[in-house]
Amino acid sequence: MRAMFMGFAAMIVIAVGSYFVLQEVGYSAEARGSGNAVRLD
Repeated sequence: MRAMFMGFAAMIVIAVGSYFVLQEVGYSAEARGSGNAVRLD
């Protein structure tokens, strides 16, 4: 049971950490999925 909770905690830490790292690097869905012809407000 402890190993399962540790796995869940690791998944949460990885997901949250990767979200912030990818936002800083510029790999957000908004930055990657838009071109010059797309108007984002």
